Amino acid sequence: MHKILKIFVAILSLFGIISLVRILAAGDEAMETGEQAGLFEPMAITAYVILGLTVLFVVVFVLKNLFTNTSSLKNTLIGVGSFAAVLIIAYVISGGDTMAYKNGDTMATEGQSHLVGAGLIAFYILLGVAAISMAFTGVKKVIGK
Repeated sequence: MHKILKIFVAILSLFGIISLVRILAAGDEAMETGEQAGLFEPMAITAYVILGLTVLFVVVFVLKNLFTNTSSLKNTLIGVGSFAAVLIIAYVISGGDTMAYKNGDTMATEGQSHLVGAGLIAFYILLGVAAISMAFTGVKKVIGK
């Protein structure tokens, strides 16, 4: 399996390098005028394939580790539940804004405004929790316990 992955990575790397050389050889002027716009597509496809494989491997190995180590599963579920609780609390606390906001060419709806407010409140809550935990850890180290 390791040899197969090494060969696959080498092929993707070679394909990416060839695409990069083709883009550099075309020059800036050809790219700006759009004459060689098709050169970017192979490079983008290579990047998407690598990103997709990376995400797939991360998800597979994380799930494998979670189900083989039950103590980490418990801690992970506690963390996910806590994060979901923060999101729910932030959504309940935030209110829709009556002011009209422009979203591109359209106007943002009250629901979209509500979600943005919830995201900001969730960010502030998580920022506060992180700051408190860092301060607590620092004080704990200074005290020596």
